[in-house]
Amino acid sequence: MSKHGRVLVAMSGGVDSTVTALMLHDQGYEVVGVTMKTWDYATSGSSKKETGCCNLDSFNDARAAAVQHGFPHYIIDIREEFGHFVIDNFIEEYLAGRTPNPCVLCNTHIKWEALLRRADALHCDYIATGHYVNLKQENGRYFVSKGIDENKDQSYVMWGLSQACLSRTLFPLGKYRKAEIREMALSYGYPELARKSESYEICFIPDNDYRGFLKRKVQDLENRTRGGKFVWQDGSEVGTHEGYPFYTVGQRKGLGVAMGKPVYVTDILPETNTVVLGEEQDLYRPAMEVYKLNWLKYPDLPKDLRATIKVRYRDPGTPGILHANTDPLLVRFDKPVKGIAPGQSAVFYEGNDVIGGGIILKSLKL
Repeated sequence: MSKHGRVLVAMSGGVDSTVTALMLHDQGYEVVGVTMKTWDYATSGSSKKETGCCNLDSFNDARAAAVQHGFPHYIIDIREEFGHFVIDNFIEEYLAGRTPNPCVLCNTHIKWEALLRRADALHCDYIATGHYVNLKQENGRYFVSKGIDENKDQSYVMWGLSQACLSRTLFPLGKYRKAEIREMALSYGYPELARKSESYEICFIPDNDYRGFLKRKVQDLENRTRGGKFVWQDGSEVGTHEGYPFYTVGQRKGLGVAMGKPVYVTDILPETNTVVLGEEQDLYRPAMEVYKLNWLKYPDLPKDLRATIKVRYRDPGTPGILHANTDPLLVRFDKPVKGIAPGQSAVFYEGNDVIGGGIILKSLKL
């Protein structure tokens, strides 16, 4: 019997999750490794070779590490769950003129919920992942805080986790930098793993061509949406586009419109198949509305609260005010923010701590 308990470790076959499992094993936890098959590349229509966490090489790498260190490893098939929650939502959001963040939805509805169910079935006390975040507890609330490696911090994609999930989660890597984890992989005898490159594309779109993915998945989408209007800020028509789902707020390249100056997508209006263009200055907005909220550090928002707000993964954050008793939540920035894309996550920070987050409904010009 382990002195620390039994932990189910999500092992993708990459350096982070492998070191997580080996680290916990060395610390005295009874480790059970699990690799999740979320997506079948044969049905994606992509021409690119399988990459990331769902290919056979990754499964084999995870299993080999488990066998070598004497703990069990399982592969679980969650393709049906993943397809329902993540793939369907991804398509629906683009059809609604929004830009989704499938990694957040996957964390919220798939990885943690699926892991907890399997943890219970395997009599595990905890689950663990190789994310670069820290877990804190104050006043009976569990919440995530930034990892010390600013370049690897993944707190932005963790805002949707429930208290039940967080209360049973271990994040061993939050106190380390990526270079240190690669050194640990070397010390464990895995030089190839230590040098293994990272995958940044959406896991179910390995060629990074989301437009092609939508065309393959939605019957006659291209024909139904092609030929809509590009309009300028004043409503004047300036051209036709390939279909509103194939654009995102802030996009500059690939518009096919010659205006004699740089132009950007500033708004998408799916009800009229219209894409609004403007100059860079037109991308800045002083406020936004956020819905589908999840509060971590506090159980709710009893009064207006100052926070630092991130509107995308690599956003450094902008100070602003979260207005209590507004539905959807009204967020006002201290200074206008560029390229707020509906469908992306808005995450609210107090220092390094995640207060909570939600989905951007729309930006406001006020």
